[in-house]
Amino acid sequence: MSVIVTDTGFGPDDWTGGFSGCDAETTPGVALDLPSDTPEDQLDAQLMAAPMLRIAFPSAADGRGFTLARLLRLRGYSGRLRAFGHVIADQYAMARRSGFDEVEISDDLAARQPEDQWLFRADWQEHNYQARLRG
Repeated sequence: MSVIVTDTGFGPDDWTGGFSGCDAETTPGVALDLPSDTPEDQLDAQLMAAPMLRIAFPSAADGRGFTLARLLRLRGYSGRLRAFGHVIADQYAMARRSGFDEVEISDDLAARQPEDQWLFRADWQEHNYQARLRG
């Protein structure tokens, strides 16, 4: 099982459309899984039309998923964007600022980093250093 983290805390996964690899034939209503090393030139119309994109984080030290999320949002992707894998509570604010709507974590990680640690970072808009610099 997994836990979905949003600005309101932990919750169950409410996605019922299923998941498919980005190299598979697109089925309407099915979310696409993207590896963190997806090349920028593969961010095509097929991806942009998906109702949800789930970007893998193979390691907490691998930040390529943040860049990929930002590129998708800058190109106009308006669907649901989910980070999954090894994202830790300390990275939640960065995930939200880069464009993710939610983070999917394992039950084991949720036990090691309880909901209060994630909620502490849910005020990601308040503590944005760039906003503070702008005044």
